[in-house]
Amino acid sequence: MRFRTKHRHMIDLLFPVALFFVFALSALTVLLIAARIYQSTTEHSSLHDTSRTSLSYISEKLHQSDEAGSVSLGTFDGCDALIIQQTHGEHTYYTYIYSYEGQLRELFVKAGVNTSASSGMAILEVQDFSMEELSDGLLKFSCTDQEGQTTSSMIGLRSR
Repeated sequence: MRFRTKHRHMIDLLFPVALFFVFALSALTVLLIAARIYQSTTEHSSLHDTSRTSLSYISEKLHQSDEAGSVSLGTFDGCDALIIQQTHGEHTYYTYIYSYEGQLRELFVKAGVNTSASSGMAILEVQDFSMEELSDGLLKFSCTDQEGQTTSSMIGLRSR
């Protein structure tokens, strides 16, 4: 009785190895493409959200301080500013939100204290920031970020 022995050919080894490398290369290509898309999306998102973020910040500050006579538009050290007046105990404080040297800034000071616009804490970098009172209790804010994208927001005060 004669037993048949299987002869192994070179293709029996090369085919699975080649198939493995094709699979690995395909998986690596998909991974690199996905990483590039994610990086592009996050860069786009972070660059274009600056103007909306600044307006959301201002909106939240206004809603927190919405009391009769506490919110006004004016100037602070030569800059147009949103002025929020607050009373804590016996003392009056002012919060100024304004644009200075390409930055949206906020400054919280006690009434009567002399200070300058450079003293404010930088919130975000902006190219331009403007505000106007459209009617009694309706304020319009516009912000242009460093990329030139302009966003506007109108905020109504309930306490007026």
